Amino acid sequence: MEFKDDKAQHGLRFLEATVLNLAITAVEFGGGLLSGSLALLSDAIHNLGDSASIVMAYVASRISQRNSNQSKTYGYRRAEILSSYFNAIFLLVMSALLIWEAIRRFAHPHPVNGGLMLVVAVVGLLANGFSAWLLHSGSHNNLNLKATYLHILSDAFASGGVILGALIIKIFHVVWADPLMTIVVSVYIAYKTIPIIIEATNILMEAGPRLDYRAVKATVLSVPGVVNIHHVHTWMIDEHRIMLTAHIALEDQELSEVEPIYQKIRKLLKDKYNIEHATLQAEVDRGKEYQIFTTNKDDV
Repeated sequence: MEFKDDKAQHGLRFLEATVLNLAITAVEFGGGLLSGSLALLSDAIHNLGDSASIVMAYVASRISQRNSNQSKTYGYRRAEILSSYFNAIFLLVMSALLIWEAIRRFAHPHPVNGGLMLVVAVVGLLANGFSAWLLHSGSHNNLNLKATYLHILSDAFASGGVILGALIIKIFHVVWADPLMTIVVSVYIAYKTIPIIIEATNILMEAGPRLDYRAVKATVLSVPGVVNIHHVHTWMIDEHRIMLTAHIALEDQELSEVEPIYQKIRKLLKDKYNIEHATLQAEVDRGKEYQIFTTNKDDV
């Protein structure tokens, strides 16, 4: 399967960000062990997760480009949703573990080398900032890229927190600044991650998108010949593609006259509500009085 040049460019940036994050991880692990800084070790763990996240996101991106087939009739677009979901879950779990360890360190403080901690954190901030820049393109319109970009951006923020903690330790000799920064950064990461988990879960559970269904009904009823719309089901393949199935009650007419009505409805739904694909079932007598979300045992 061939990919466009922008896909190849994204692949190169994924590779560059992966190599850079693995290098950051090695430096921060060494710096954390030598300085005794939990904040540095937590940042190193996040960076290790970033590397796995970038690889997973790239693989999912490639898979999502495959064409639909007999076993995947809607295609492979949800590969990216799965990737974003697992990446976000990983971030949330790691944040919880680091908060727990930080709380333990409040009770049992460890000596920390603030100078070494500061130097390594500055290097981490610069490298994470560059990695975030590499992946910034496309992060606003793709949940998979957004989750990966958030990984990197959160580590840039984490490095900033480690720098602040290192300065406090170096100037005021307050060792609890290290676990405090760990908690602050971990809470921030969890706060930014939870919305991604919720959105990915809703898509995977085929929850209905946010639509004004009264407006949708009014739009469909504005098409000449349409009497009612009912048994409406909507869901999302990914964060952009909305699907709809519905029964429409029509005036009694020739079958050849129904197709133009279908076309008008589909165009209106696409233009007004960004509904990518609409499957419509025409009826005459059945369903004239049904509500838009009516379901019954005869619905198949």
